[in-house]
Amino acid sequence: MPELLAQYPDDILARRAALPVKPAPIVLEGKFVRLEPLDLDRDGEALFQHSSGDAITLGGRPVPTYDADAVVWRWMFAGPFSSADELREHLQAQVQAANGLPFTVFDAASSTPVGVANYINNFPKDLKIELGSIWYSPIAQRTHANLEATYLMLRHAFDLGYLRLEWKCNALNERSRRSALRMGFQFEGIQDAHMIVKGRRRDTAWYRILADEWPGVKAHLEGLLAR
Repeated sequence: MPELLAQYPDDILARRAALPVKPAPIVLEGKFVRLEPLDLDRDGEALFQHSSGDAITLGGRPVPTYDADAVVWRWMFAGPFSSADELREHLQAQVQAANGLPFTVFDAASSTPVGVANYINNFPKDLKIELGSIWYSPIAQRTHANLEATYLMLRHAFDLGYLRLEWKCNALNERSRRSALRMGFQFEGIQDAHMIVKGRRRDTAWYRILADEWPGVKAHLEGLLAR
């Protein structure tokens, strides 16, 4: 019989009671983006305008009309949306999630909402939490927005004392999978037939960063952001 792993020290185990099931709201600020708890009245219309397929211009950078499903919503649980109200209804469930916290991701230079990122599946009793339900307007794609937002969320969670940060995506979502690896997540495998999403089978690719891996990943992300 294999021996049991060593028990965690008391100070680590005590964190489980100190951390709330619904993550406490906080503003996370970086050089390129600012994350604020999602406010549907404040952010809903702009988030729709920047993810609906209409042409966008931000900071002199234009994006022509685009296929909102292909560019933003294909791998998400819902969308594309026909109106701002429909998007707000979808996001309301994230705001009300008992063990999650959605952020609006703002372009720091213009204070324009350019996407949404969530803490989800928070389990303080196991000191693990997931980054998920993440999407960005094409105006923010291929910029430092996702990289810095992920860095800020990881740093905050590990500073709070979490031991495991998870990232999951549809196994067919090659862009998300490449992004996870580029940012330092470790691939753990694929869970077949994990969910049914939009009427289709979803095989889910699992990724993670552990607390003892975080110093190296942190340095790696800071290096990417400095480029």
